Amino acid sequence: MTQGRPLLNRRLAAFGTTIFAEMSALAVRTGSINLGQGFPDTDGPEEIREAAVRALRAGHGNQYPPGPGVPELRTAIAGHQRRHYALTYDPDSEVLVTAGATEAVAATLLALVEPGDEVVALEPYYDSYAACVAMAGGTRVPVTLRPDGGAFRLDLDELRAAVTPRTRLILLNTPHNPTGTVLTREELAAIAELALERDLLVVTDEVYEHLVFEGEHIPLASFPGMHERTVTISSAGKTFSFTGWKIGWITASPELVNAVKSAKQFLTYVSGGPLQYAVAEALRLPDSFYDELRDGLRARRDLLSDGLADAGFGVHRPAGTYFVTTDIRPLGGERDGIAFCRALPERCGVVAVPNAVFYDHHEQGAPFVRFAFCKRVDVLEEAVARLKALAGTGQ
Repeated sequence: MTQGRPLLNRRLAAFGTTIFAEMSALAVRTGSINLGQGFPDTDGPEEIREAAVRALRAGHGNQYPPGPGVPELRTAIAGHQRRHYALTYDPDSEVLVTAGATEAVAATLLALVEPGDEVVALEPYYDSYAACVAMAGGTRVPVTLRPDGGAFRLDLDELRAAVTPRTRLILLNTPHNPTGTVLTREELAAIAELALERDLLVVTDEVYEHLVFEGEHIPLASFPGMHERTVTISSAGKTFSFTGWKIGWITASPELVNAVKSAKQFLTYVSGGPLQYAVAEALRLPDSFYDELRDGLRARRDLLSDGLADAGFGVHRPAGTYFVTTDIRPLGGERDGIAFCRALPERCGVVAVPNAVFYDHHEQGAPFVRFAFCKRVDVLEEAVARLKALAGTGQ
């Protein structure tokens, strides 16, 4: 305490150690299988790792790269958007490279949100959203995705009702972490219509864009009138299994890119120079890479989902991402996901993450627990075998 006040900025007072750090430390301490934090346990394509090595040895990016990102990567990002979604972006004025999607979210919200602005976000939400809105001085307005027929659904009427004259932007995440929901064309069209009607900006976190098992990923920026008011965020970590590289990006109109760049330059300024060259090569991998990635993860999703169902969980099989959300209530007597996750390592040697920490309305998320399936098949098989210890506890 100094001058009679806490050291930590009051805007961050509600945010302690992240649940991911807590659960990962618990996994290490107990020797448990960590299905909590969302990172693969194998590296991505060898040719992309070698591309990073070549860049390091050639001196490409070892000194400060250009603030917006190396031209090769910006060109590759624009090419990726054109190839997969028929979206046209100028790599010189409509692409900005960031230190992962997390910095992209932070820089975007710091740039676009002022104190008193409201940010409508779908809950449960990735935990950095709440912290970034708070740091920008905005007010978070959650719209809850609710379980319905084995999935989590968006109530468009509730979304519309959440928008007020103070709303600055809508923050979307599709495919959605942690629920695995993939917003449909009809839902996205309704969101675009709302944004145009109420003159709103939209920020879309699309880092799981290539991890869709049912339905299709459709960027909101592809809808009429949305190119000029949408900041689209993605990254290399989830698609190419190099989460530690922290190479992300935004695509948006020149005006929006310039606004975000004004904030981003005072955060990391630049990062990962040699890795940017490698990611540029990764974005040009053939369609077969994306097909194999999706098919392999779908098989692992089904392996873990079936095992969780056999163990007695209520399973919400995801349409996208690499997380499966479960309901612990069928296990019998279980209602508190946080307490359940803290006890699970001692019960069966597996770590998961409680969804309640991703909600403003904690009671809505209390019985839900998230497991990651972006792990080796043998690891998932061992986790399933351990989780069988829970089977029958609901009897």
